[in-house]
Amino acid sequence: MKTSSITCRRDFLKASVLGGLAAAGGPFARLWASQHPSPAAPGSRVALTHGHDRADNVLRGLREFGRQIAASIGNRRVVIKPNNVSTQVQLASTHADFLEGILEFLKSIGKLRDAAIAESAGTGPTLEAFSNFGYDRLAEKYGARLVDLDGEKTETVHVFDERDMRPHPVKMSRLLLDRESFVVSAAKMKTHDRVVATLSLKNVVFGAPVKDPGFRWGKGCEPGAVTQKPIAHGGGIYGINYNLFCLARRLRPDLAVIDGYDGMDGNGPCGGAAVDHRVCVVSPDWLAADRVALELMGIDFAKVGYLNYCADAGMGQADLKRIEVVGEPVARHVRPYQLHKNVEKQLVWMTPPQRS
Repeated sequence: MKTSSITCRRDFLKASVLGGLAAAGGPFARLWASQHPSPAAPGSRVALTHGHDRADNVLRGLREFGRQIAASIGNRRVVIKPNNVSTQVQLASTHADFLEGILEFLKSIGKLRDAAIAESAGTGPTLEAFSNFGYDRLAEKYGARLVDLDGEKTETVHVFDERDMRPHPVKMSRLLLDRESFVVSAAKMKTHDRVVATLSLKNVVFGAPVKDPGFRWGKGCEPGAVTQKPIAHGGGIYGINYNLFCLARRLRPDLAVIDGYDGMDGNGPCGGAAVDHRVCVVSPDWLAADRVALELMGIDFAKVGYLNYCADAGMGQADLKRIEVVGEPVARHVRPYQLHKNVEKQLVWMTPPQRS
């Protein structure tokens, strides 16, 4: 297993020097951004589709970028990352029909060869999720590979923990970290219990930490089997937002495809209620896609810490005035999502604690 530290490791150490937990909030992210300048984010295009056929929604959205996507893929392997935070709850997980729209598009541009659907499911065995959600049928129909990231090669990456202000090692999927992979985030439009909303970036970042074979939440977990995912969550609201921001440098999607056909509001990402929305958001600029998705969900962008940090660092376009939305007008399809019952606690990132 190869061991390395992400570029941000030195920033974890700098955080403790700068004075404790206060450094984990917004000001630290802005300091990091000022010391690692990115070019100003250019204007971006986002496709918004609406209709009564999930697969057709995504197919129409992807066609808006056909030539651009084909050129970006080039000779890279295509890795489609679904959201299988649950192995049992379909509403919380990427639907097979949504994946079929993506695969049909890849076929149409000649980029289906060696395409993989790859995941490390959150609550139990990944292959169990694939079977429960009907991915086996897709793999057979399109010749796509089903990849359980828990059984693949890993790389050790260091993440931040707000409880001790130190970096901690996490085993993460080498396939998702490898820039020779063209990563498609096949995300769900959902509220969240820690970061307000989970969309295309979070789907990839927290799918990358792996777990041992035999691990499952609750009863039935094999003795000694563990998951790396909680470590990446950073020990609290400050830590999870910072880690999402910092890991985005290596785990950002190359293409964001967000399914809002039936979104989830309330107590997401697993226990919320269905929202009959019937929309799909597509963009090669993942931040622009997540920004438009938030608008469609009626969620104030200022409340989502990790996306604000990424915008501060110029990782994509988050200014709606500089995002060209093609297809459907956003205003026509806004459906206010009820936020998680603990949302006020999630907003602590906006006011870092004072140094003692």
